[in-house]
Amino acid sequence: MKDLFLLDPSVVFLNHGSFGACPVSVLEEQWRWQREMERNPVEFLGRRSAQLLEKARTALARLLGASADELVFLSNTTHGVNAVARSVPLSEGDEVLTTDHEYGACDATWEAACRRAGARYVRASIPLPFVASEFADRVLEKVTPRTRVVYLSHLTSTTALTFPVAEVCRRARQAGILTVIDGAHVPGHLPLDLAAVGADFYTGNLHKWLCAPKGAAFLWARPERHAMLEPLVVSWGSCAEVAGHTGFDAYTGTTTLERRLQWQGTRDLSAFLSVPAAIEFQRAHGWDGVRARCHDLAVKVRERVRGLTGLGHVCAETDFAQMVALPFPKTDPAALKEELWRRRIEIPVTTHGDHVFVRLSVQGYNSDEDVDRLVAALEEILAAR
Repeated sequence: MKDLFLLDPSVVFLNHGSFGACPVSVLEEQWRWQREMERNPVEFLGRRSAQLLEKARTALARLLGASADELVFLSNTTHGVNAVARSVPLSEGDEVLTTDHEYGACDATWEAACRRAGARYVRASIPLPFVASEFADRVLEKVTPRTRVVYLSHLTSTTALTFPVAEVCRRARQAGILTVIDGAHVPGHLPLDLAAVGADFYTGNLHKWLCAPKGAAFLWARPERHAMLEPLVVSWGSCAEVAGHTGFDAYTGTTTLERRLQWQGTRDLSAFLSVPAAIEFQRAHGWDGVRARCHDLAVKVRERVRGLTGLGHVCAETDFAQMVALPFPKTDPAALKEELWRRRIEIPVTTHGDHVFVRLSVQGYNSDEDVDRLVAALEEILAAR
């Protein structure tokens, strides 16, 4: 499968989780859309774009168990979190509840929203080793009468844990609390049924594990929450919505989500329009089997690394998929990452509290030889110390 990607063959690439990697066939689809746009940009953007985007959203919606009218394309998950955080009405003394495992940029987003409103950003501590059966209670025990929002990662970035968010969403909904789920690492990585998750808002990247081009993500919202969302950039869709003007429909769309969040002028739409090709690429290559093989390989690697370090696992085998945090003895994370890169191994080193992790991503293009190189490098580094 490595021949289907453009990855540098001199690099052991074990960091799909950061930005993904796009198959050549999907990139060719993106380039085809870019060429088509340049043949007549006015026709493409001004007359056809809304229809083309609706077709691409329909393919994505089928994958996610949703309706095309319930989601909109965005550039990344951080954009989606910002769109929601800027729209949720918060007042002085209100609280937004999260965990201590969240992604830094999105933490900063909610901290800024709370600061503007005079609200509090409250973190529930989720200890390691992770116990999935305790997760919902640990989060919801932090709920108070002032809790307005629960914001959670579905699959965490630093610690690579799969959080059972559906139970939290169900109980929060019963309490009248909004739920916002960050699924940056989920599409193409875990089976995802948005109706089963039960959140009010869900945003996820498509350029990571779904292998779409860079800059493809989505925001989904319950239909009753659409009117709550405000655009980060006010443009022609808002004009069309206020005036009820149908002349803008060819590029702004007709739904509330489209008109408020879709049109950004001359934004390159090719990454969004290539999402169906990424979905088809994974279908054609039996991606359920690919994911299973990658998970099995990740399980074997973490056992081998535990044999080197003597450090225990941070979760059960069922609480991660293709990305796993491998505990490493306390060290300078930047120095360890550099030592691995000197060996031409591209892999992040993350931290959580006092823990240091080598965060391994195993994707379809990775081989036994790739992970052997990683284990040998870690063994060499440990021996040198």
